[in-house]
Amino acid sequence: MSKKSRNKHRENKKGSKRMNAAQLAQKVLNFLDNHYGKEFSVKQIIKNLGIRDAVTKGGVEPVLYKLIDAGSVSKNPRNQFSSTTTPDFIEGKVDYVNPRFAFIVPDKKEEGEEDILVKAANLKNALDDDLVRVMVFPQKGKGERREGKVLEIVHRHRSEFVGRVEISPRFAFVVPDFKKMHHDIFIKKGDLLGAEHNQKVVVQLTEWRDEDKNPTGKVTRVLGEAGDHEVEIHSIMAEFGLPFEYPKEPEEEAELIADKISKSDIKGRKDFRDITTFTIDPADAKDFDDAISYQKLPNGRIELGVHIADVTHYVKPKTQLEKEAYHRATSVYLVDRTIPMLPERLSNNLCSLRPNEDKLTFSVTFELDEEGNIHKHWIGRSIIHSDRRFAYEEAQENIDKQSGDYYQELTLLNDLAKKIRKRRFLHGAINFETVEVKFKLDEKGTPLGLIVKERKDIHKMIEEFMLLANRTVAEFVFNKNKGKDTFVYRVHNHPDLEKLTTFANFAKKFGHQVKISEETQVSHTLNKLMEEIEGKPEQNVLEQLAIRSMAKAIYSTEPKGHFGLAFAHYSHFTSPIRRYPDMMVHRLLQHYLDGGKSPEQEHWEDKCVHSSEREKNAADAERASIKYKQVEYMTLAEDKAYKGLISGVTEWGIFVEITETKCEGMVRLQDMKDDYYEFDEKNMRLIGAKNKKMITLGDKVTVRVVNTDIDRRTIDLEFADDND
Repeated sequence: MSKKSRNKHRENKKGSKRMNAAQLAQKVLNFLDNHYGKEFSVKQIIKNLGIRDAVTKGGVEPVLYKLIDAGSVSKNPRNQFSSTTTPDFIEGKVDYVNPRFAFIVPDKKEEGEEDILVKAANLKNALDDDLVRVMVFPQKGKGERREGKVLEIVHRHRSEFVGRVEISPRFAFVVPDFKKMHHDIFIKKGDLLGAEHNQKVVVQLTEWRDEDKNPTGKVTRVLGEAGDHEVEIHSIMAEFGLPFEYPKEPEEEAELIADKISKSDIKGRKDFRDITTFTIDPADAKDFDDAISYQKLPNGRIELGVHIADVTHYVKPKTQLEKEAYHRATSVYLVDRTIPMLPERLSNNLCSLRPNEDKLTFSVTFELDEEGNIHKHWIGRSIIHSDRRFAYEEAQENIDKQSGDYYQELTLLNDLAKKIRKRRFLHGAINFETVEVKFKLDEKGTPLGLIVKERKDIHKMIEEFMLLANRTVAEFVFNKNKGKDTFVYRVHNHPDLEKLTTFANFAKKFGHQVKISEETQVSHTLNKLMEEIEGKPEQNVLEQLAIRSMAKAIYSTEPKGHFGLAFAHYSHFTSPIRRYPDMMVHRLLQHYLDGGKSPEQEHWEDKCVHSSEREKNAADAERASIKYKQVEYMTLAEDKAYKGLISGVTEWGIFVEITETKCEGMVRLQDMKDDYYEFDEKNMRLIGAKNKKMITLGDKVTVRVVNTDIDRRTIDLEFADDND
């Protein structure tokens, strides 16, 4: 080939990559739009767009002038060009999905509005859950996801992280446990606080300059050796910002409260001390929030009393006790311990409705006929004397055997609860019976076995009476002034139709039909499904997915109703020892019973938002502690093939729930060598490029554990043959 021919061949090859004028104009405009507020020369635009061939380079300037004529671009006197398109600016929270990108969830999200995709390079060092201000780029084409870049971190959600120290001769890093923290934290040798290689620590971020790849931090607490039970639990507590001890001031305030109930304490209260009363709680419980009383009335009906610990009698506004209770907002139940909302002197002693002791309570009583119909109710402060403390198992045994303390009262109350429960489901309540896993631990915290908690009639009876009290209190306040009075409600919105459709398609793979065409039939069809799957291998997976397809219940001053319970109005009144919103309800309820006017709503709404956030944080911490024990349990488990169900499908792997242990692990896509699999997001499945094999949500599979990582709380799996 001659030199002239070779040059022509090169030109043709380059020409094949050339853009036409319209494509070039779009590329130039996208670049300028995405760098709103910045000005670029022609040379800078060519360099940033990576244009190499001479013809396309020569086309950039004419394209820019056409864009100026169209009003899309402007030029300054220095011959620099910029976009005239004004982008959207929003505030939102970061959902840092993986090291490559994050989504920004708009703070004021309109219905149907999608989250904003932000590439890691445009995050401006924002981290998961940070509140940020984002510039949203103009959409490139119809149907394409909106993208943007972070301009400012409005509020850093967390500056403390838990992780494992890695020390090299010149410097050290902390590798964070938190899955959504995708950066190791640089530590100067002088800021290690004596931590040694591979120890778990708490680290505080101190600096993160824009030009630095990693943040800098200093160790504030050394937890101990990674893998040790106490260290790992403390790691979870630190990760979720849970306190290690109760502050001194509220503890001292609690100690100063008088043990004995005075005459002035009893004044104005209804006296239930001569009426048969008992508590029913888990065998290991120490804080008894609620008690049930029972008596036959002269008219043949019965009076059922639901008596709740009067916590706000002891915890007064503007005290350190109140301040700490609000800050914590909830007790947290990890696998091996409780982190209480209130000091032990209150939670286990003064407020706890212990047997054979007079106790101050807030009560709701119901006059019921034998069908469980309510003829009248009463709400007010009271005093009780519990005759008996039952564990759930003990009370259930008395019903089953028809013998033992108060077996007749328990049986009658259980029958009433069943009738009330049945009526609730007929009105559209959804019967979610989620599988709860509990661990049997030795004295060192090592998991010896898994226990799946069984919900019996006695659990459902107590739940039913608590629901009744919560609902009655909410309806009482709402009806008093047609919902205009400020109150703390527990609200649960209707489910998202798109999520329900995905769930229905998943359930169909197991042979279950879920009709969601009519909103009024959703609860009925879900209840039918829950009955069908009870005791089947797919029960836990389907229940969890059904719950995920629902909206999350939150606290709010807006009386929007509770979809899952099919209640027009609902509140939380029955657990003030462990939930701050119940304390708010008690205060507002007494305020209205005393004839008070409605207080300012915004103040109480702020408290509702805080309580909802703390509740979610507590639930995440509880799940993390269970996951840690599940990972440890599978680390110690027998090396064998396990039956499982595919519980999740993503572009990077397949989640499998092991049927025997209820533990979830992942088969990573990168480890699957038999084919290249493509992710079909719409149908939640993977399809092999060559063999066309489909791996779908709900498939029954056999897996083997290949690796467990306690730091990350992950279980790596591989597919195995059935005869392994």
